[in-house]
Amino acid sequence: MTVAPLSRDDAQDFARTLKAVSDPTRLQLVSLVAAHDDQEACLCDLIDPVGLGQPTVSHHLKILVDAGVLRREKRGIWSYYSLEAETLSRLASFLSPSRTPQPD
Repeated sequence: MTVAPLSRDDAQDFARTLKAVSDPTRLQLVSLVAAHDDQEACLCDLIDPVGLGQPTVSHHLKILVDAGVLRREKRGIWSYYSLEAETLSRLASFLSPSRTPQPD
């Protein structure tokens, strides 16, 4: 964004990701997963910290998975969530200002 104008497709892609993490609960869920051992957490470990019911937490996690922020892996009856490092790295690069010095 700070180096060259975005294409329409890139703008839609970044908007979808930003919209997914703009919700306080979803941002908290990403933070909880990131802080968990190996940056992976079971759904069962994410319910109490956010103070919401399992269906609501699952809904928020689905939005994050659909946006490519988290990855979901089913193990038995539980779902485990981990960070999608590539998406988060792209987002960080997108939001970082250009480091190229500008002429005075």
